[in-house]
Amino acid sequence: MYDVIVVGGGHAGIEACLATSRIGVKTLLVTSHFDNVGCMPCNTSIGGPAKGIIVREIDALGGQMGKTTDATYLQMKMLNTAKGPGVQSLRAQADKQAYPRYMRETIKKQENLDIKEAMVEDLIVDNNKVKGVILSDGEKIESQTVILTTGTYLKAEVLVGDKKTSSGPNSEKPSLFLSDKLKDYGFRIQRLKTGTPPRVEINSVDYAKTTLQPGSSEPLAFSYETTHYIPVEEQLPCYLTYTNEETHKIIRDNLHRSSMYSGIVKGIGPRYCPSIEDKVVKFADKDRHQIFLEPESKEMNTIYVQGFSTSMPHDVQEKMVRTLPGLENCIILKYAYAIEYDAIDPLQLWPSLETKVLENLFTAGQINGTSGYEEAAGQGLIAGINAVKKIQKKEPLILRRDEAYIGVLIDDLVTKGTKEPYRMLTSRAEYRLLLRHDNADERLRKYGYEAGLVSEDVYQAYLDKMNRIHGEIDRLDTIRFTPKHEINDLLDEIGSSRLTEGVSAKAIIQRPELDYQKIKPYIGETNLSAEEEKRVTILIKYKGYIDKTLRQVAKVKKMEEKQIPLNINYDDVPNLAIEARQKLIEIRPLTIAQASRISGINPADISVLLIYLKQHYGE
Repeated sequence: MYDVIVVGGGHAGIEACLATSRIGVKTLLVTSHFDNVGCMPCNTSIGGPAKGIIVREIDALGGQMGKTTDATYLQMKMLNTAKGPGVQSLRAQADKQAYPRYMRETIKKQENLDIKEAMVEDLIVDNNKVKGVILSDGEKIESQTVILTTGTYLKAEVLVGDKKTSSGPNSEKPSLFLSDKLKDYGFRIQRLKTGTPPRVEINSVDYAKTTLQPGSSEPLAFSYETTHYIPVEEQLPCYLTYTNEETHKIIRDNLHRSSMYSGIVKGIGPRYCPSIEDKVVKFADKDRHQIFLEPESKEMNTIYVQGFSTSMPHDVQEKMVRTLPGLENCIILKYAYAIEYDAIDPLQLWPSLETKVLENLFTAGQINGTSGYEEAAGQGLIAGINAVKKIQKKEPLILRRDEAYIGVLIDDLVTKGTKEPYRMLTSRAEYRLLLRHDNADERLRKYGYEAGLVSEDVYQAYLDKMNRIHGEIDRLDTIRFTPKHEINDLLDEIGSSRLTEGVSAKAIIQRPELDYQKIKPYIGETNLSAEEEKRVTILIKYKGYIDKTLRQVAKVKKMEEKQIPLNINYDDVPNLAIEARQKLIEIRPLTIAQASRISGINPADISVLLIYLKQHYGE
């Protein structure tokens, strides 16, 4: 008898099983093939816009993804450095061999965690409560909770040209029966699609015809606990090339041979990670598209052709790829393909990621309609934490939209649903100035500590760090510069106006052209790290904007605190619009704020609901 059974060893399953076992409950990871745990069937990158902040949040909560990435990356860079801190995000090129190997070793060493190689075909269900799993050989394993993290394996089919093959990623065995069982239990099943580009031999590329894309020179890491950084000169470079009119002509001439356009694709593909066919058709006015050439591993001779996902037959892929500058004579080692799979409707989930259909069953990752390793890992971590809280009969951890991108992600899924693979974007977060790369610990460390995933030492180090940062901001407010101060030499040098009256060091940093680093020679010795210095600059420079955002959050928080009883009968609420009534019955929002975000519900419906709650529940 286990406390938690996690089904699937992808990025969601890893975070889920590590979280539950580290908290201290007896956990079983069931995966069809342990050697595939943590594998990266698509791009080997971790992070990127918004997604990099999710990895940072996972680390702040006590998860594993950031630590493993920091230990195995080929290249690390900060994106959008020319823009504000609200959109800056870390991205790493991970090592396709080293990353999953590190994850497997971490799992094997973890206490309270057992591993079983098997295929789950059904659930043990009693009175709409899940009590374990049933394996393909008929064996039953009991548990208090189950977390499904099946990725793209449910009834998976690989598509190339006019051929459709029953297969998971990398020719792995698909799960053929579980999604039908879920449908029998009452889950709404939808068909989704994703894909991957070709890989070419690393020495068959003429890099002189491409543009070098190096990593960042400054020390960067996803994990707050990382202390070792790979110098930029030891990192592997990426390269940039472009499609051209010849590429586009070959694609247009062969559209009828693409799985996407021949009619055999049933699933809906990702809007924000389209195939190259989609790009050429939907953006016909563009004469070229960016293609990044990214190494996959120090142990492999493959380059990943990022941005060139396709389901064209192999002979067409050969022609397409060789039109790219630098790839005229390339050797294709692995052809691109599309993959279709089953997923559940995420509207059937509570914000805790427990399903509404079956109690004690949690789902995380691509089974919930998302795309990407980072989105999956974030869900897996929350599902793991909440599975334990369910066992302990404690309130679930539900992150608000102003607290985390993970909170935005889950709220979007369970409130709005998705009909295509969901991808996290900075534009989805209305409070992105609060959800920055630098402050994930300030937002989430406490939750990780309370859940039992952040140690006392690590949490105390975080508290000490925050004391240093805010203590330094207070100190800067006491340091005064007069018009006779030598800092005027610096102001002249950088083209900033000279002082005409006395000002504080804090006020100087508020100038657009200045930051903490520039005024360090004038403020005395400090004991801050480079990361802490950046946080000081951000908190001072953007204080007005941050305070304004916090006032907006305070207004919404009042609605978040207005809870809706689970036993409410929406048919009894008078004057609700028909669509609003239907959506409220289907989604069953937990708060007024969540109800207000449901598509099809307008302010008049919210007013009616508030009046009803006050009359009948004293809310």
